[in-house]
Amino acid sequence: MPSPSSSPSALADLRLDVWLWAARFFKTRTLAKQAIDSGKVEIGRQRAKPARTVRVGDALAITRANERFEVQVMALSAQRGSAVAAQALYRESDDSRLARAAQREQRRIEAAGYQPPAGKPDKRARRLIRALGDIEML
Repeated sequence: MPSPSSSPSALADLRLDVWLWAARFFKTRTLAKQAIDSGKVEIGRQRAKPARTVRVGDALAITRANERFEVQVMALSAQRGSAVAAQALYRESDDSRLARAAQREQRRIEAAGYQPPAGKPDKRARRLIRALGDIEML
């Protein structure tokens, strides 16, 4: 049975790294802390620290890999739950959702022309690759 202090409605504020982990933006609190320390998470357009408290209504900008999320905190939870429960903790802006969809489509289009090789290069191809590498060294 969960403790009353960890239920979403009982919390007044919560550490940022815990909230990011509970909202499933990062798999572990350590990854959330590293992202915060490297400046990939902003609260109100300002860099944050892992122990910074998050309150309902705060605006967050989260950069993860090639994606940028702009979300508003809707609820607090110190426990990591299901994906549906995690999505109830925040509301993503429409602009952010559309920008991520456009970036995803752009990456798909860019990758469409690439054809990976069928197998490993043979002896002749390895020599050519090595020779090309030597040319770039000059």
